[in-house]
Amino acid sequence: MSMEIKTVRVSEKGQIAIPTSMRENVGIEQGDDLILVETKGKILIEKADRVSKSMKDDFEDILKYNEDSLKEVWDNKEDDIWASYLRK
Repeated sequence: MSMEIKTVRVSEKGQIAIPTSMRENVGIEQGDDLILVETKGKILIEKADRVSKSMKDDFEDILKYNEDSLKEVWDNKEDDIWASYLRK
């Protein structure tokens, strides 16, 4: 994994230009939506479509894990005794 460091100047309107080599390395093209995240005095810039895909993948894992956990609870024969109490 390589790292590229560049210096850019902020315009009067707060704009910066992302250097061509960096745009090419991460696949940023004209018209792309970017997400900026500020934390602890640093700003992370990420392509919006990558963030949404990553979040979707993360939530799919969480949902699958939760579904598997719930199936274990639902399929627990030891808890079937409670069903008889609920029917009364």
